[in-house]
Amino acid sequence: MILKNNLLMNSKYFTLCLCIACFMSCNQEMHLEKIEAKRLEINDSLVSVSKIEDFIKPFREHVNSNLDSVLAYSFDTYSKTDGDLNTAIGNLMADAVMEEANPIFESRTGHKIDVVLLNHGGIRAILSKGNITTRTAYEIMPFENSVVVTELKGTHIKEMIAYLQKAKRSHPISGLTIKLDKDYELIEAKINGELIDDNRTYYVATNDYLYSGGDSMDFFQKSDTLHDLDYRIRNVLIDYFTKKDTINPVIDNRFIKTN
Repeated sequence: MILKNNLLMNSKYFTLCLCIACFMSCNQEMHLEKIEAKRLEINDSLVSVSKIEDFIKPFREHVNSNLDSVLAYSFDTYSKTDGDLNTAIGNLMADAVMEEANPIFESRTGHKIDVVLLNHGGIRAILSKGNITTRTAYEIMPFENSVVVTELKGTHIKEMIAYLQKAKRSHPISGLTIKLDKDYELIEAKINGELIDDNRTYYVATNDYLYSGGDSMDFFQKSDTLHDLDYRIRNVLIDYFTKKDTINPVIDNRFIKTN
């Protein structure tokens, strides 16, 4: 009887071990062969749900009303492709940052912004002739980029100028003037009408994307001092437009190449 019980227990133990071994063996052999997906296209063929539409409608109308509120009037249509080294719309954006951000920065630090540098690619739409609305600002600057101010020595400002020489693009600038010869060699560069002092510290406003090295603007990383104004570029434009009656920016001599 004892022998029979031992045999029965051994048999159960063997069966259990065999099951565990098989299970572990199966797990080791399992692997993912493929993933299948199905595209569900969202288009006009989808049937709207009236209850959802009724719920959303007042919010949509409120948002559209705010976006379509008229802030100013544009004298003409302006595009970022209108000029070689500076454009009217780029000058407008850089000057707007200088005008709107400078009082905030000065109230916090006691210093004034010397230079503004933005990026040509950040201008995402034209400024059309006619009414300028809040929607216009969202179209020109749809990103959440904010104004930051960094401190750069004159030597690093010259690296900035070298970058702009090489880029040969109309990156928006304000407070800085650059004159190049026909071969894009530097003739003269000034900040607020004065030659650049290598040892002086300048306060440069830009956006957080460029400060982080966007568009390969690595010279911003030479500074370890950053003032975040918590002020979106888009809101800068809205505030700037609100204070104006008619917008009429021009291409000027802030960044030029002589013949």
